[in-house]
Amino acid sequence: MQRGNVVKYNIQIKERGVPMKDMSAQKQVCSIGTGGEPAEAMRERSWEYGLPPYLQHDLDAYKEGLAEGSSLLDCLWGELYGSINIAEINDGAITHEHANYLRQKFLWGE
Repeated sequence: MQRGNVVKYNIQIKERGVPMKDMSAQKQVCSIGTGGEPAEAMRERSWEYGLPPYLQHDLDAYKEGLAEGSSLLDCLWGELYGSINIAEINDGAITHEHANYLRQKFLWGE
């Protein structure tokens, strides 16, 4: 599949004719035009953009609060937590994996 200057390849890795369940080898595959950034890192970074408007707003507000040392950080944390849950559970706008990425990176700090 080609979009602009980026060519994306769908690679299926098989061992003895059976698709591998361990996708670690696929995580090392890079798309042409990414500047050598691993595909996994690109995908995760993209998970912070193009979100439902309410979640994008709360994520941006939380990032801003962190950067400025806001005294309202606990409130911003709660808003982001709720928005991630609504986007995943109620609206089905993001996957469980996507929601966990956002929780781990921004809420749990891991």
